[in-house]
Amino acid sequence: MNLLRRDGLALTQALLPLVEAQTEVEIGLAPNFLSIPAIVAATENTEIGVSAQNVFWKESGAFTSFISPAFLVDAGVKYVIIGHSETRGRFGKLEVPESTIGFFAETDETVNLKIKAVLPHGLIPILCVGENLSEREAQQTDLVIRAQIDGALAGLTAEDVATLVVAYEPVWAIGTGQTCDTPEAERVCGLIRNHLGHLFGAVSDAIRILYGGSVKASNAAELFAQPNIDGGLVGGASLNAEEFAAIIKAAA
Repeated sequence: MNLLRRDGLALTQALLPLVEAQTEVEIGLAPNFLSIPAIVAATENTEIGVSAQNVFWKESGAFTSFISPAFLVDAGVKYVIIGHSETRGRFGKLEVPESTIGFFAETDETVNLKIKAVLPHGLIPILCVGENLSEREAQQTDLVIRAQIDGALAGLTAEDVATLVVAYEPVWAIGTGQTCDTPEAERVCGLIRNHLGHLFGAVSDAIRILYGGSVKASNAAELFAQPNIDGGLVGGASLNAEEFAAIIKAAA
């Protein structure tokens, strides 16, 4: 939840000349809902795609305040982030009263409903998975990741997941001062690919797996050099055009 429309547009316009030569890198920008039309217009004649940060699983109806897949397609969106740790109420650093955590009520079931809803519209889902600190300390990382994947992708086929993107977010390393080192990030991303292979077969080799824990220019090249890390789900570093461009260059 950053940047007014004019600021998001200015950031996009500053980024475009810095990355126009990086045609071999798939780039997506995920502004807030109200800024989507402006960013779609600004990137219209480029290879950059625009992502929504969330979606609802119904096409229309008595669901005040929600956004359907059809609305996103109508606005020119290409990707949609689903199951982000913050919509699940899984915060590394809690910045809201603990009593309000129930407001962030995303579950594996709702993630699954959302993925099933967006696929018929041609939207590319970016599925987020990740463990929190207590789960990591209990050595439950692998169990949690597999369970989130199983829940999110229940009832889907290999054909359904061919365009899927999966982002690993180590929740315990977001805003806490703790870091997930590159070998561990690669290990978990490898676990994700292996589990996708167990569920869907050879299509798992084509599924893009991103790392989403404090990606920045200084660590991007090392992360992206790993065999099972195909790119980054970039947070705060994407709010600076030069920093984000350096990360994109590292991906190239």
